[in-house]
Amino acid sequence: MEAVTRMVADRPVVIFSRTTCCMSHTIKTLISGFGANPTVYELDEIQDGQQVERALQQMGCKPGVPAVFIGQQLIGGPNQIMTLQVKNQLVPMLMRAGAIWI
Repeated sequence: MEAVTRMVADRPVVIFSRTTCCMSHTIKTLISGFGANPTVYELDEIQDGQQVERALQQMGCKPGVPAVFIGQQLIGGPNQIMTLQVKNQLVPMLMRAGAIWI
């Protein structure tokens, strides 16, 4: 979990993803569509990606990807992100984190 904490430090939006995951693609597209430039870690392309995914699962992400952090806080996976979007809470959260300026 310490590795995950280091990876999200000082970044407004971080997405842990897999290049072959359609939900990861959807979440990256959604967040980028608001003008945010998330830091994306493709766990199937980085060293120790499996260990990072296990740490994300221990933190409560089931499945491990996509996992979204906004303002260094774990928000969760696609269900949590889509719920925030439907409730019109995602954009304000991105603004508070400094990820977008609208």
